[in-house]
Amino acid sequence: MPQDSLYVNPLAGLQPIDELIIDAPVSASYRPTTAYHVLRSLPADATPAQQDSAVQAWLGEVSIRYSEMPETLHLPGHEPGKSLLEVNIPQYYRETFFSNDTMFHAEIENTPVGVIGAPIPYTIRGDNMFTGLLLLCFMVLVVSLSQARHFIVRQLRNFFFLQHNDDNISETSTELRIQLFLVALTSLLMAISCYQFTTDFVAQTFVLDNDYQLVGLFFGVFLAYFVLKYALYAMVGAVFFSSKQNMLWMKQQLFITSIQGVLLFPIVALLIYFELSFQKAVFYFVFVFILTKFLTIYKCWSIFFRQNGVFLQIFLYFCALEIVPLLGLAGGLWGLIEQLKINF
Repeated sequence: MPQDSLYVNPLAGLQPIDELIIDAPVSASYRPTTAYHVLRSLPADATPAQQDSAVQAWLGEVSIRYSEMPETLHLPGHEPGKSLLEVNIPQYYRETFFSNDTMFHAEIENTPVGVIGAPIPYTIRGDNMFTGLLLLCFMVLVVSLSQARHFIVRQLRNFFFLQHNDDNISETSTELRIQLFLVALTSLLMAISCYQFTTDFVAQTFVLDNDYQLVGLFFGVFLAYFVLKYALYAMVGAVFFSSKQNMLWMKQQLFITSIQGVLLFPIVALLIYFELSFQKAVFYFVFVFILTKFLTIYKCWSIFFRQNGVFLQIFLYFCALEIVPLLGLAGGLWGLIEQLKINF
């Protein structure tokens, strides 16, 4: 049988390795010296256990001998480096550039490196609470307008119709609740706009603990303004006009305020979330203000003074019950801001 000069199969024809007991070295012309040669001498169907037994039988325990040759990996012209295991090694051999670096030692607390950046200022668009509140108001507004669309269409159709004193528009409890919600929404939108104007042009630090309290105070002021104005209209109207006229006037006032809230919602959303210029927003606010005041004057004339044919009384009535409370609202808000802001 021809044989390879590099390979001899001395275990050919023997029993399996697991049943083989080797008492003495096998007499052969070639003795395997590596595990590779041992595995090559085994049959192809040898199991891993048989392969392991054969390797241990032929090679036994392999002793590891480390090289005693000197270290030659150093720069030419310099002495070989010293081993870190030597006791009398100089300290500068043990210390390196990264020895005291906190990023090199995971067990040491790492402190941030660099210049502290300026903190991001607080904005309403970054506040999850106000975002969720406005989103909830938008959803309720859409649902309310869809449910009361027939009432709104009837109100708009009859708004410019010159009614008689005994005519009245009936309202259900649901329609009344929707209008009250729109009044509260108008107060909230005006409070957010006032807060945005205050933080942009007046001051950014206040004696309050957080900005929620400031917006809540503004909301309470605007809500109290509408309630007091309606109460003032009711007291004055009860003296000079009939109960039917006063009831019709209060319903029209509630409807006008609801329209104001619906018109203010888009501009407030653009001002907060799309960084609309405040100058452009002011023009829109002024337009909505003038529009609602013209509608108020028209309804005041058509309900109270149309049959009398007088014009001077309507201006006195309008100035006493619209302009004076509005000036009081502006003065009260300015005084409140001056008391709450921190002067450096």
